[in-house]
Amino acid sequence: MSAVSESDKSFVGRALIVIGLVVLAFLILALLYFSFDVILLVFAAIMIAIFLRGTADLLGRFIKISEGWLVLIASVLVISIFAGAISLLAPSVAEQAGHLRAELPKSLEAARLYIMQFGWGRAIMEQLPEPSAIWDNIASSGMLSRVGGIFSSTIGAVGNFLIVVLLSIYLAIEPKFYAQGFARLFPIPKRPRVFEVLANIGLSLQWWLIGKAGSMVFIALLTWLALAILGVPMAMTLGLIAGLLSFIPNFGPIMSAIPAILIAFVESPMMAVYTIGVFVGVQLIESNIVTPIIERETVELPPGLTIVFQLALAVMVGGLGLVLATPLLAVIIVVVEMVYIQDTLGDHESGKSERVTEEEVEASAAKLQEAE
Repeated sequence: MSAVSESDKSFVGRALIVIGLVVLAFLILALLYFSFDVILLVFAAIMIAIFLRGTADLLGRFIKISEGWLVLIASVLVISIFAGAISLLAPSVAEQAGHLRAELPKSLEAARLYIMQFGWGRAIMEQLPEPSAIWDNIASSGMLSRVGGIFSSTIGAVGNFLIVVLLSIYLAIEPKFYAQGFARLFPIPKRPRVFEVLANIGLSLQWWLIGKAGSMVFIALLTWLALAILGVPMAMTLGLIAGLLSFIPNFGPIMSAIPAILIAFVESPMMAVYTIGVFVGVQLIESNIVTPIIERETVELPPGLTIVFQLALAVMVGGLGLVLATPLLAVIIVVVEMVYIQDTLGDHESGKSERVTEEEVEASAAKLQEAE
């Protein structure tokens, strides 16, 4: 009887442990689900911190002062550049943006009337609601605020933006402190590898941001010039929208092309065709010149997986998820390859996602370990 009793107690104890672990796992998943937007904001702060840190390191080659002061100078420099650009472009862009909002419903109606001249067009348009009803539904449903969150939710997200900027400055000033705190969650023998993974992630994101910033400027200027040469109204605003939305792969170019095509359609159907050609040409140049340069220094993202990940995050958290899906996927790929494929499976031959050199990773890891 005593043996059976001890066996029962052991079984009950194991069952309670399993139930406790399952409940804990569900609680953690629920916490991650309900706070996922906060996690994305923290990730956005980390990306800004990496950008500021890279700028500070570049300044450190010419100015020999402490790292904290370098980050502050880099922050002031970046903010000044953005403030100067906004002060120069804001008046004309705001005027054109208001005109764009007023003209888009007219453009939709003009496109509908033109398509209805054809038999196949009438068959399609008879199944669709009026353009004014579509526009009203889009505005009332909040779709614009979710898809174009960068533009329409700026005023409402000022608080979050300031928190992200402040957090990014703190992270950029003392990255070692936070990296060491994270590494202490792992056994001592594993900590050097943790620093290598963090260094690889940081360098990959840094090069990705540098390349993406150059790509955004390139697309904005080229689109602006091409649309201006064609005579498309509001070329500056449309070019700026194209540059900003190019931060979102796959969906950004489509989202930026739609208003430009509709505005051009008001002038003439052929101008709309030429505008489509402009966006296709710009994307071909960017895809074959700029993107390979970015992927040479960072991870290579599978297009199909990128689209699925973008859609998943867009459904979960809206526009913010769509914006941050690509860099977050890059981080996940680096972690999976280094931690699972290389360390767990022992496959060290497939390290194609590590675009940064081993010397760069070792140097960055050494910096993170200095205070250990």
